[in-house]
Amino acid sequence: MPVTDVNTDLDNLTLTITAEFAAPIERIWGIYADARQLEKVWGPPTYPATFVELDLRPGGRGHYYMTSPEGEKYYGWWAITAVDEPNSFAFDDGFASDDSFDPTPGMPVSKNVYTFETKGDGGTLAVFTSSYESVADLEKVLEMGIIEGATSAINQIDDLLAA
Repeated sequence: MPVTDVNTDLDNLTLTITAEFAAPIERIWGIYADARQLEKVWGPPTYPATFVELDLRPGGRGHYYMTSPEGEKYYGWWAITAVDEPNSFAFDDGFASDDSFDPTPGMPVSKNVYTFETKGDGGTLAVFTSSYESVADLEKVLEMGIIEGATSAINQIDDLLAA
C-alpha cells in the first residue's frame, strides 16, 4: 500500500498523509493534472469521483462529485492557489450543496498542499497536507471518515499505475 504515514495535528490544525509510489514524479503528477485519471483515485473506491471541470493552474477551478453506492451525489470544489509542475500544487477544497458547486455554508474548507519528490530509487514520495481553520473543522472531517476515505483513495493509485 502506498500510504506510509498518517498524522493528525490538532495543535496545528493539519492532517498529513505520506505515500510512496514506484513511479516517476512526472507520472504521479500526471494523475492529478488529468481529470479522467484523477477521478479514478479521488474519493474512496465505493464513492467514485467524476470531475466536471479541472483547471490545474493558479486561479483555476475543479468541480467534482462523488457517487455513493446508492447513487447519491456529493459535490465538491477546488480553487487552485499555486502550481509548481511537477513538484507541488496547492488548492482549497470544500463541500458544495449541489451541481452549482457553490460552497456549502457551515462546512469545513481545507487548504491543501500536495508535494511530490523523486526518491533515490526513481519512485515518488508524496506528502498530502490539509489545513483547517479550527479544531472543530478538523474534528468534523475526522468524524466524517476523512482518514479512511483519503487513505483508501490514495491507495488506488497503485492499481491505476499497474493498468
